[in-house]
Amino acid sequence: MREASIWQDPPVMAADESTALPDLTGPLRGTGLESAVLDSLDSLERALRLEPLGDNRFRASNERDRFGRIFGGQLLAQAMYAASTTVESHTPHSMHAYFVQTGASDTPVDIVVEPVRDGRSMATRQVGVAQGDRTLLTALASFHSNSAEPELSHPPLDVPPPEETPLLQHWVYRVPPQMRMNAQTWIDVPPAVEMRIAEPTNFLGGAQKAGPRSHWIRLPRGIVDEPALHHAMLAYASDYLLLDMALRNHPLPADYGSVDAVSLDHAIWLHCPVRFDEWHLYTQEAVAIAGHRALVRGTIRNASGHVVASTAQEVLIRPIVE
Repeated sequence: MREASIWQDPPVMAADESTALPDLTGPLRGTGLESAVLDSLDSLERALRLEPLGDNRFRASNERDRFGRIFGGQLLAQAMYAASTTVESHTPHSMHAYFVQTGASDTPVDIVVEPVRDGRSMATRQVGVAQGDRTLLTALASFHSNSAEPELSHPPLDVPPPEETPLLQHWVYRVPPQMRMNAQTWIDVPPAVEMRIAEPTNFLGGAQKAGPRSHWIRLPRGIVDEPALHHAMLAYASDYLLLDMALRNHPLPADYGSVDAVSLDHAIWLHCPVRFDEWHLYTQEAVAIAGHRALVRGTIRNASGHVVASTAQEVLIRPIVE
């Protein structure tokens, strides 16, 4: 049984909030937020226009700064896309990446792809993303020529459709005053993805509680019909909210003011082709929390309910020591 009130309750806004959107449970198109999300997508597309340097080496820019550092999802997308350009006849089916160091958003990144294996039906690539002598990400990507059948069917999840689910930015207007400055970033420089979620995230003042959580994701407009680009964009979006799920499920009080939290690695498996300018449902759950590490996994379904991708990420959560 769904709680109808959560979908109809309007955002709480300050009286002098001239930029506040009156209703964020309807279409993104036509709202004041739309142009900011489209600007973010434009910057991500520029970051995926790789400049060839020869010998499977590339240079790329970064999407516009949101966190004071390069977002890990951007590095995942660039690694997958760069590797895809070196494989002719197969599509990516998995990538296992480690976030090694943080990167500066105002400095281009260099990407190196090393062929590991080229077989009749599979290929493997090793990818490194760096700034100067600082390795930011290292990954192995695997490619496969796969058939469309057979396919395991799954029962549909009982979740409201995306248009009846608040945009992520809806919850910015409900955060406590002391969190508003950081929360405003999600409106001023939003992700390059339309995200809809039925509850506030931890970083937007949401309560800690156990159990899985689902949210809808898609690109805010159509992109070119290039499978490698759609896969890379999905990899980008798959990095959002996994760390937040670890904090949401943490057995001790944990929020962004009391702990340091970073993603350590990221794995994604692509089970079938995707069109990421269409709606996908991303369900995440905390698998384990032990000491300072937590493991979160995710399942991504298309609008028809087919499972198109799976993810897993380990995060590091440590109390802030004054």
